[in-house]
Parts: sequence; structure tokens; C-alpha cells
Amino acid sequence: MRDEGKLPKVLCVDDEPQVLQGLGLHLRRRYKYFSATSGAEGLDILGDNPDMAVVVSDMRMPGMDGAAFLAAVREKCPDTVRMLLTGQADMESAISAVNRGQIFRFLTKPCPAKDLLAAVDAAVEQHRLVTAERELLEKTLRGSVQTLVDLLGLVAPAAAGRAVRLRRGVEALATAAGPEPDWALPIAAMLSQLGAVTLPAETQERYLGGGELSVEETEMVSRLPGVVDRLLSNIPRLEPVRETIRWMGVRFDGAQSPAGAPSGERIPVGSRILKVVHDYDLLESQGLEPSAAIDILRHRQGAYDQKLVDLLSQIVGGGAAAGGVREVPLEQVKQGMVFAQDVRSQGGLLLIARGSEVSASMLERIKNLPEQLRKQLVRVTVAG
Repeated sequence: MRDEGKLPKVLCVDDEPQVLQGLGLHLRRRYKYFSATSGAEGLDILGDNPDMAVVVSDMRMPGMDGAAFLAAVREKCPDTVRMLLTGQADMESAISAVNRGQIFRFLTKPCPAKDLLAAVDAAVEQHRLVTAERELLEKTLRGSVQTLVDLLGLVAPAAAGRAVRLRRGVEALATAAGPEPDWALPIAAMLSQLGAVTLPAETQERYLGGGELSVEETEMVSRLPGVVDRLLSNIPRLEPVRETIRWMGVRFDGAQSPAGAPSGERIPVGSRILKVVHDYDLLESQGLEPSAAIDILRHRQGAYDQKLVDLLSQIVGGGAAAGGVREVPLEQVKQGMVFAQDVRSQGGLLLIARGSEVSASMLERIKNLPEQLRKQLVRVTVAG
């Protein structure tokens, strides 16, 4: 018996039920078949099945025609392969559908079963190639980002620690804000601190440690998002990440923003989230309690999207994170644990920043530390 759960999904939309029955007769043999008699119904089905491989739509339908429907499919599920089926020899309508919905194939009614199956087979294969490439790119990108952050940990441990804390913070806040967090936001949080390595050593220490900055140093720090944007400009497909970082420093009310900068709801939501979490982390680094840090964010009139500040208040005020804090010798920490304190050398040099997650590369670094330091007790958070 075939496993319905593993079959590619195909949706056919036509206002004539008998046409749908005929299509289903052929397609059910190879695919998990869905049908709808209107564009609106088809979009509802897509909402419940975002992994739909192929959509085949009639052109001439009341209400929403095939061109409008497939354009909406493209917006809602860009990886879904779109095909147009029509009985009208209307080239103008076909061109409209191709331009608006980026159609993979254009078929005319009546369409022989052999031609239909061949076209759907090709569309399913196209979907497989597109999704496989995207998954490979995402895994490659995430691996590359993790390598950059590991290297950042060697050069500037405090910056790497903040990057990890920011990633956790934006993921929690974005989940609370809904809908599902954008893939670019956690990556933007991790990469946002790369620019810290360009700061003079004393300024970097004060910035990352929550110290008081001079006017000149404050100006340096304000330029860091632009520095990171330029550093990332030569990496393909990172524009959503760059945009999130580019606008993370602008105020919600637009005051003191550079020319052309967005304001209010026009600021990408990821940038608004990252700004709130970043500035909250700065205040915590100064030793402020969570409630005091939130109170300061609320009283910075016009600086933030206050709905996000309210959500963050609920998150940080919800009690301790899942899991517990324990003390273990530094040499006994394991992957997945999170440092609840800074780890410094006997001379006071920061080696591992609070909030850093233990990784394989970090374990190798710990092995190379002096024995006395490896025996030192450290506080770590263990996932519950």
C-alpha cells in the first residue's frame, strides 16, 4: 500500500466539478490529489498545505480568474510550481497569467491524459529541485554563519556572546509577535555583532560590557549596522539579512534617522525586533534587573515599537528559563550548555562571554587552556 503522507501534493482548481473529477481520476494514481472549485477555496487549501508541489488552475473562472489566482499562489507559496489549463485560445489572458504568476506550463483543454501526466510529472520534479536547492542553501548559510560566530568568539568573545543572546532573544520575541519568525532574523541577530571587531579595543570593551561611551564612541557604535551591511554585501542571497541589520538602529518615530530611512510600521519588523532585544541586552549588561531595563525602554519615547517592548516584558518577566543553573568544572561542560557567567583568565582577559553556547570548537579551545583554569567551577544553564 502506498504511503499517502509521502506522495507529492497536487491541487487542481476549476469551476467545473466534472473537469476536476476527470483530472483526479488520472492524478490520484501518482499523487495526493486536492481539488477546489474557486480560487478562494484553493487558497484556503494552500493555507493548510504550504508544501503543495503543484497547482493546476483553469483560466476562466468567476470571481478570481486563473491569472489572479496563480499570482496569489506565487505570493503565498513561492516554491509551489504553477500551471495553467484553459479551453480558451486567448493569448492575451495567457500572457497575463504567465507574467503575473510565472507559469511553469500552459496547457489547453481538452488535454490528453498522457500530456497532463507528463506535464505534472515535470512540475513535481521542478518542485523537488527548487526545494532541494533551497534546503541546501539554507544549511550552507547556517553552517557558514555558525563558523563566522565561532571565529568571532576567538577574536571578540564578548561580541560572540552577545550575538548568541540576541539570537535567542529575537527568536523568542518573534515567536510571541507571530507569525512564524522569518528565517533571516536569527541570522541577522548572529551577524549583527561582526562590526564590533572594527572598534578600538577600549571602545569595544565598554560597548560590549555596557560601559559608558563618549560622544565619539557613541557615533562609532551607531555606524556598526552600516559596517556589517557592507561586510555582507558580497555574499549572495543575504539581502533580507542585510536589510534587517541596516535598519536596526533607526528610531520608530523616525527622529534623527538618515535621509531615506523608514519609520514606524514601514521599518521591517525584524529590524524593530532586533533593536528592542539589542538595547535590552545592553541595559542588562550594565547590571540592570530585567524590570528596570524594560522600564527604561518604555520611557525612551518614540525609540521603539512599544507593542514589542510590551511583549518582551512578558517574556523576561515570565520567570526563569526552562532548565536549571548548575556549577561544573570548566573542563566538564558539554555541547548545548549555555554559560551563565563570563569566564576570564587569571589576568582578567575575557575568554568566554555570558550567554555563549558550548560548541565543538569551544570544547577544543577549553582543552588548550591551563589546567588550573580548566578545573575552575563555572555556572552554566542546562536545558530542561
